[in-house]
Amino acid sequence: MQAASRQLLWKRLWLDPLGAVSLAGIVGIALVAVFAYQLAPDASPNANQMHLSIHSQPPGFKVQMLQLPLQGTSASEGSFFQGTPVSYERIPLQDWRIVEGEIQIQPYGRNPTYYEPLPQYLEASTVAPQAFMQAHLIEQHFILGTDKYGRDLLSRLIIGARISIAIGFVAVIISLLIGVTLGALGGYFGGRIDTVIMGIINIVWSIPTLLLVIALTLVLGRGFWQVFLAVGLSMWVEVARLVRGQVISIKEKTYVQAAHALGFTDFQIIFKHVLPMVIGPVLVVSAANFASAILIESGLSFLGIGAQPPTPSWGGMIKDHFRYLLLGKPYLAVLPGLCIMFMVLAFMTLGNSLRDALDVRS
Repeated sequence: MQAASRQLLWKRLWLDPLGAVSLAGIVGIALVAVFAYQLAPDASPNANQMHLSIHSQPPGFKVQMLQLPLQGTSASEGSFFQGTPVSYERIPLQDWRIVEGEIQIQPYGRNPTYYEPLPQYLEASTVAPQAFMQAHLIEQHFILGTDKYGRDLLSRLIIGARISIAIGFVAVIISLLIGVTLGALGGYFGGRIDTVIMGIINIVWSIPTLLLVIALTLVLGRGFWQVFLAVGLSMWVEVARLVRGQVISIKEKTYVQAAHALGFTDFQIIFKHVLPMVIGPVLVVSAANFASAILIESGLSFLGIGAQPPTPSWGGMIKDHFRYLLLGKPYLAVLPGLCIMFMVLAFMTLGNSLRDALDVRS
């Protein structure tokens, strides 16, 4: 794609309100995924700090937390992509008091008359009780509430965006590598090569996508990268069919025949003269495949064979909380569902906008 063509594409895309908004939304979510642990209130690995006493709390919930250092651990700087290891314990408190120089706490959700002494292994014995509580007592705000395990829902949603972005990116890359290669070879050389490739395409095409992904997942095993590979291996067929059809049409063009006459090799012609003309349609189908990959991963996580706990996944969050739709707290399942819907809608809208922008008749 020439520089002038790219400039025209960007101009048409930005003049389309839906396309511009979709692209901006996708870029925004991608940035959130990259800086997830810097944006998430809970920066522990996988935002997996559980407080069962405050499970399923509504958005805007606030609670006092007693933050105590864990024995045998030290503060860690953490990792940009993996979060900060937890070096403290947080205890949600309903109330606390000092009786005869001893700190007594009332854990959240306990009987109002119930108090228990603060564990004595702490440094409370060397620090005045009032000063100790002031130094270790914090107020934690859960903007979107907590899930059924008492984890911060907002943090789980933010870090869960990584799964959707990563699964789409990896699946599209795999589908392009396989689909473009096989489609270009079959469409350009024809004959027996095309017959064999089309046979493989038709066999894979006849298998339901979700069934194929489940079968590949069971063969490769459960896990983060196994799911990525399985989804990518199931999505190359549409790319291959599209590229094959485009190459069959383009190889008959005059400039391709001229390249033959000038002595260019077949692979030089394919990579330098044929495939660059296929980029536009491939971009459109890649946007649709990105959306499909997100839906497939969400479905696999809902079935329990996608990203495994405690890794946050929007599909897994729906699986954990879909029963709450009937228990008066539907937002626990609706919020991750809305995230999936927005991502899929953004990529489908972007694909439609790319199709219109690449249409030479417009």
